[in-house]
Amino acid sequence: MTEHNHVHIEINTGTIVRFVLVILFFLFLYLLKDVFIIFLFALIIASAIAPFANWLEDKGFPRLLGVLLLFLTVLALVGFLLSLVVPFVSQEVSQLLTGLPETLSKVSSSLEKAQEGAPKYFDFVSEIQNILETFSTYLQQSAQSVIGLVVSIFGGVMSFVAILIISFYLSVTKNGIENFLGSIVPEKYEQYAIGLWKRSEVKVGRWLQGQMLLGLIMGLVVYVGLSLMGIKYALLLAFLAAVLEIVPIVGPVLAAIPAVFLAFLQGPSLGLWVVLFYVAAQQLENHLLVPVVLGKTVGLNPVVVIIALLVGQQLAGIPGMILSVPVATVIVEMLDDLAKHKELRRLSA
Repeated sequence: MTEHNHVHIEINTGTIVRFVLVILFFLFLYLLKDVFIIFLFALIIASAIAPFANWLEDKGFPRLLGVLLLFLTVLALVGFLLSLVVPFVSQEVSQLLTGLPETLSKVSSSLEKAQEGAPKYFDFVSEIQNILETFSTYLQQSAQSVIGLVVSIFGGVMSFVAILIISFYLSVTKNGIENFLGSIVPEKYEQYAIGLWKRSEVKVGRWLQGQMLLGLIMGLVVYVGLSLMGIKYALLLAFLAAVLEIVPIVGPVLAAIPAVFLAFLQGPSLGLWVVLFYVAAQQLENHLLVPVVLGKTVGLNPVVVIIALLVGQQLAGIPGMILSVPVATVIVEMLDDLAKHKELRRLSA
């Protein structure tokens, strides 16, 4: 006699209500994604500031004074670096926009001469010209907005000010983030939410600190390397590499594309050398700089990072891509906790 095991799934009204509330909650977040993005940026900045603020407080500094000093120092350093770099970057952008059409015209003429000696059925000139024109348009648009890219990351001046104010408030208040979570999370889950954040805060803060340091290092490496090879607009390309470094995996690749394109316009052999340079720089970063600077800060699988980047880009563009790794870190922590809880229940059953 065969025994049949039937799986009985009971869905009551409470389950349906909770499911609907969760869907409405995520819909609410999507509709207010701009506000949510501002708060997430502020949260990440506060996480990066917190260890230094705690250290100053332990040394006897009043927390308000310590946080104020940290913010002013960071803003002064960023302002100083931008004041040094931005005028030269703007000059190179102007030169690029002025000189690119003439360079492309020369390349097209060379291709047409090469086509004259080739068989008629082997018409490669029109295809290459179309590619050059398409990429030229993309490059010009990117060059025009390279400075604006930094501003667009934070959604404009007002959003940037809001991020600074919120992050300052969260930093200056002892356990400010924990207190905020305690005020919005139901009491039943309050302790878990605070514990989850304390574990994630360290990872997220170190990630931001590490990414900013990597950006400075890789920007300098790219500038020195391209300058030594005689590549035009080296400072502009280095600035782009430094800014895009904050987008994991994809950022360095996006920064390399215009550099390779401009190098090929100067000469095919030079283009190949630039390809090799960026490959070598990426290997240097992955195998030396990242382990030293970041270590296993977030410990995310590369596949998870790529999926998070794609989701972030679809939801919120460049800001979404930047925030994708910190958000994915918290979600993975939650999933790990859920897996451990299930395992404990299984062992105790």
